[in-house]
Amino acid sequence: MINNNLRNGHRIGRLFQSMINTNSIRIQQTQTSPATLSSESSSSVNNEKPKRMKTLAIYRWDPEKPGMKPHIQDYKIDLNDCGPMVLDALIKIKNEDDPTLTFRRSCREGICGSCAMNIDGTNTLACIAKISDVDKVTKVLPLPHMFVVKDLVPDLTLFYEQYRSIQPYLQRKDNVPVGTRQNLQSIKDRDKLDGLYECILCACCSTSCPSYWWNPDRYLGPAALMQAYRWVIDSRDQATEERLDRLKDPFSLFRCHTIMNCSRTCPKHLNPGRAIGELKKLTSGLAQKPVPDMQTP
Repeated sequence: MINNNLRNGHRIGRLFQSMINTNSIRIQQTQTSPATLSSESSSSVNNEKPKRMKTLAIYRWDPEKPGMKPHIQDYKIDLNDCGPMVLDALIKIKNEDDPTLTFRRSCREGICGSCAMNIDGTNTLACIAKISDVDKVTKVLPLPHMFVVKDLVPDLTLFYEQYRSIQPYLQRKDNVPVGTRQNLQSIKDRDKLDGLYECILCACCSTSCPSYWWNPDRYLGPAALMQAYRWVIDSRDQATEERLDRLKDPFSLFRCHTIMNCSRTCPKHLNPGRAIGELKKLTSGLAQKPVPDMQTP
């Protein structure tokens, strides 16, 4: 019995010894000489990408500093450490260089319309505007012909008031309580709303329109008018005549001169100019709203 225990003990001892020897070999294999480390570090330095410095010329103005006039301030960033969009560059500047830089942003996906601004002369969304050539200075300004709250933040108060004035909601003349039945609509009539309801109210179109620059207090502008047409053409809406009557004055609708800047600049690739043209036909009696394919009983 004692001899068996001794033999087992010898076997266990030899097992531990073999494990120790194996681990020591592994440690020796993983050890790297200083010369090897220095060569690896030097090669990593040589493999570093050269800096791609980009200059952004950004509009600056702070109403809380009366002595500071509106001006353009240059910022330099390394595109190797920045995302591909102009909004990425603005966020990098605000986070790392100048926390006083002010702008609106939210979704970063071209959905909310918050980051609308003028980039290299075109009204667009900063979150979907790719940074252009490294050697070229990118100019970033607030939306044109609007009061500025600060830096790249325009005052959209009038814009939203005009949108509210077209009553952008479904209106029915029956007295059925809301939520007690569905308002039916055929697929064909629903298709008429495509290219209208996708508007995100970024104001890129309205602020690119010379007619809106000249008469911002009386001309509703492309964004509001496209939404007006969206509800006029909706087969479920029953306030068509009232909606059209509110647009028959000389300025609200007919101040549009079909310059078509609105359609060219829309970041969602919509066509406000076409919607305004259809509204003009309806208000002038040159066209009639089609009879709905389906009537709600």
